[in-house]
Amino acid sequence: MKQLLDKLFKNGAKGTSKKTGYMLILALGGLMLIIVGNLFTSSNETPPQQEITHNLDEESEETAKQVKSNEDMTTSDISELEESYKKDLESMLNNIKGVSEAEVMVNLESTKIKVYEKNLIYGQQSTDESDKNGGTRKVQDSTEEAQTVLVRQGEGEVPLLIQTKKPEVRGVFVVAKGADHASVKKWIIESTSRVLDVPTHRVSVMPKN
Repeated sequence: MKQLLDKLFKNGAKGTSKKTGYMLILALGGLMLIIVGNLFTSSNETPPQQEITHNLDEESEETAKQVKSNEDMTTSDISELEESYKKDLESMLNNIKGVSEAEVMVNLESTKIKVYEKNLIYGQQSTDESDKNGGTRKVQDSTEEAQTVLVRQGEGEVPLLIQTKKPEVRGVFVVAKGADHASVKKWIIESTSRVLDVPTHRVSVMPKN
């Protein structure tokens, strides 16, 4: 670089004027500033692909958290219902003659089932068809469509809830003193079946030590 500058400022070396030398120096200086600026800009910027990947990771993490939260809520609801059935059934069974120290385990199929209002739309279409022999026949085509009824709530619309059904009982296990007697065991099974609306073959009763 120094040698180049010396050649530029020599008056008689190759006939280069001082004005031309200054212009070349300014051009070289500007070029150096552009190169240095690009280096700093490139080091601070995040590549587009990395930004996209980062955003996708955040969305996936948020979705996973939401799913886990819903699963935890569902599990909590089922556990609370099972515990409620257990306490009520134990209290009832311990009041039966010959039964004492009854312990119950209830297994539910799912959480409470919500039923929403729906509008049923029926349609019927009749078509006349002709065969090769010149005969005709009438074809009836029926359609049925269900649309959930929505009601205004705040700034949005929500489905119209008309009923909340109790969850179906998958099975019941009872351990109690006195269950070794056939008549007492029968009473336990019948009362449990009626209270929880569960078939008798889903109720298991065993005597307690």
